[in-house]
Amino acid sequence: MEFGRIIISETAANSENPQDVINSNISVINLMREEKIDDDLIHEDALMSYYLDYYTSQYTEGNFAQFVYNSGWNKELNELIEEGLALLGAEKHLELFQQNAKKVRLMSSVKLGKFLKGKLEGINPIKEGLDNDTFFELEENLVALNAAFLKSHPDLEVLSVDDMFATLEEFVGHEIKRA
Repeated sequence: MEFGRIIISETAANSENPQDVINSNISVINLMREEKIDDDLIHEDALMSYYLDYYTSQYTEGNFAQFVYNSGWNKELNELIEEGLALLGAEKHLELFQQNAKKVRLMSSVKLGKFLKGKLEGINPIKEGLDNDTFFELEENLVALNAAFLKSHPDLEVLSVDDMFATLEEFVGHEIKRA
């Protein structure tokens, strides 16, 4: 049985900071994963938002090469990110992602493998070849677009923290230990 809802807290929904909305969704997904709920049972748009945030934070912290390195250049993840960027209407970011992905695809598997197994820090010509600062110049704000996508989603439920736990506990069939 799939969990057909995207849940965020009332606090996050009322926050001025769009990252709070995304973080609330991430917390719910992390909690579901801790409860051994398979990703296939989690709302696909909630997961997409989760992975878009991963992409955004990796790029923001260490540019495109860091995303490639830390994600292991996962085909399924890349497809999710492409779909997500298209769904959010982030056309410029989608175009940039596709340009950057093309650079990786044109790399030999040996070169990519060496990059993924090596160290990201220090002098790294492959890293320098993958990095692209255009990301920081684009006027599309991925955090704002991602949060707006979640907030306007037809399957969104805004709940108090207690109700969030009650809903998830009902889904997993047992009490969830609160941190």
